[in-house]
Amino acid sequence: MEQSTNNTIEEVVLEDNQLICVLTNEVKPAKVKELTLQSLISMLNEEYGFDLSDMERDFTISYINDEGKNKRIKVDLAMFEAGKVHNLDHLIRICIVQDDKVKVTDDKKGVVAALEATLSAVENCEFGVWTNGEVFHFLQKHVDDFYNTTYLDIADFPGEGQTMEDLEKWSDKIAPRKPANDSLVRTFKRCHDYIYGNEGQIKDAFWELLNLIFCKIYDEKRKFMPSKDGMSYRRKFWVGVKEQNSKEGLEAIAKRIKGIFDELMGDDLFKEVFEGNERIGLSDKGLAYVASELAKYSFLDATVDVKGTAYETIVSNTLKQAQGQFFTPRNIIKCMVEMLDPEENMRVLDPACGSGGFLVMVLDHVRKKIAARENPNLKGLYLEETYNSKEINDLVKDYAERMIFGFDFDRDLKKAARMNMVMAGDGHANIFNINSLDYPNGPKTEELEKIKETIQRSIQTSYDRNDPFETDDAREKFDLIFTNPPFGAKVTVDKEISKRYALGHNWSKDTYGNFQKGNESSSEAPEVLFIEQCYNFLKPGGRMAIVLPDGILGNPNTEYVRAWILERFKLLASIDLPVEAFLPQVGVQASLLFLQKKTSRERDAAQTSEDYEVFMAIAEAVGKDRRGVPIYLRDEDGAELLFDGEKKTLIRDNEGKSKVRTRQTLEKRLNDDLPLIKDAYLKFVKEQKK
Repeated sequence: MEQSTNNTIEEVVLEDNQLICVLTNEVKPAKVKELTLQSLISMLNEEYGFDLSDMERDFTISYINDEGKNKRIKVDLAMFEAGKVHNLDHLIRICIVQDDKVKVTDDKKGVVAALEATLSAVENCEFGVWTNGEVFHFLQKHVDDFYNTTYLDIADFPGEGQTMEDLEKWSDKIAPRKPANDSLVRTFKRCHDYIYGNEGQIKDAFWELLNLIFCKIYDEKRKFMPSKDGMSYRRKFWVGVKEQNSKEGLEAIAKRIKGIFDELMGDDLFKEVFEGNERIGLSDKGLAYVASELAKYSFLDATVDVKGTAYETIVSNTLKQAQGQFFTPRNIIKCMVEMLDPEENMRVLDPACGSGGFLVMVLDHVRKKIAARENPNLKGLYLEETYNSKEINDLVKDYAERMIFGFDFDRDLKKAARMNMVMAGDGHANIFNINSLDYPNGPKTEELEKIKETIQRSIQTSYDRNDPFETDDAREKFDLIFTNPPFGAKVTVDKEISKRYALGHNWSKDTYGNFQKGNESSSEAPEVLFIEQCYNFLKPGGRMAIVLPDGILGNPNTEYVRAWILERFKLLASIDLPVEAFLPQVGVQASLLFLQKKTSRERDAAQTSEDYEVFMAIAEAVGKDRRGVPIYLRDEDGAELLFDGEKKTLIRDNEGKSKVRTRQTLEKRLNDDLPLIKDAYLKFVKEQKK
């Protein structure tokens, strides 16, 4: 993102559990209610288009009640007409923020008691929102000709420059918003919790939400697809602001959304994600609630980081933790991908892809390169705006379908990974449900045949189409591998599989100190076998980045593994990670290893002598503590440092025209060594090439 940041440290001291208010730059305690308020301020500014100068927190409203007594109400956040004085005459939005433990129906702090009561005290203000961070309730006040006041539940209130008439009349035409900060994370969690609490069990809640997310993405992608009837694209995944208030409205929403699902299930490209027996099983009310939350946002315009974090929030709470599997943190994935720097002509594999984190990051990395190449005169937010244009999407889709592959043993994770790739920009067709360690000797399934066909199709349209390959399957076909293989005592490998691997045997030294392969090992750690299988998947000269437990790199009894690696790979880099890297999910001391498969000539030459430089680093901090709580840069006295910053946001009006809005900020910075290590490695590589 286009950004201008000075390294001037402000004279502000932050203690633990404090933050800087987005609106006032004041120091505030980082309690749950305050975090919700900060998220709301950013949302109203970046998504709704309201200027920060037209907002005021803790605004006091004075009024006379029905008994003639003077009363005062403090509003957590108030918004006023653009550029006008902050008084009751110009008040246009009221925002009530409560603690997460406060119920919607609370007698003193709930929607009726707090928001309705406040709206009734203000003559001119028509709209308000109540939130406890978990749910949002939007209200519209209506006064009839006889001064009777009613309060209507609405799905949303108008943004800057919009009217209620706009929302009612153009619900299917107004462009969805680009989510700000943690908006999408909170939305996904809110929807999941609603389904779980009102519609069914936890795993059902996950798949029901994913089905609706997929409907939303499909509906957005329809504008890039040729129309069968010649009609121009019109959104179908929308919910009118008052549509949920009647039985007829709920039925109309359900019919519209289920119609989208039926369409995508019949689409040749998108139906590959599904098994064919899926359906939307939510009640009309539940479907309408979730659809109204999702419909507010443009998933295609959201950044991969925003979408990925939101998606992984719900996946990690269901599939992975339930099965003892854990995500590779996004900052580690980003570091690994940026260090190996994928290009369009590189075929990429993750043989243990899980929900697709590495593949999505690769796709995003290459997307940015494609966009920059195709738009050399654009930069910053205007370049970012092209990331999801039809032209860039077509190029990215072509790249992904030819060059990005993922294997996983878990059928549910295969489906989750395919959905993740669709959300990131496609390439989902190359996610396969196989046991990578058993490949290609496993059961002759349809998946194995599809892999072979897809690999051959990839080669036919790629730079290596004339290269000689020893096999016609996936072995020795990949330029890059990124992976965090399953490891630990709980993960077992069938002996019939492990005995096929050299590293699935016992090794001992001969009289000359060289390792010799012995008989089959009674058991072998899966991460050790994955090293060898990754070697098999790589082309000569291909590179890989892999997460490995430190035991492999340091224990005396795994010296044979290190010897095997050094004989077959050139060691590019090694990064030691702190134990906090994977906490609180799992406590494991691990490292990132970057390797390049030697060619036969390089292996022969290494028999006589081998001398080269290796990049090595120790990451002492990864941006979080053992509990997963973010940690920030601090001064010598332990106070969190604040830096001058600039936040730029691209705002679209109802006609789709965009403008850049800029505001100055005070920013904390994560105490994360990985971006610095990545930069140092790229500099090291550049110097090696001189």
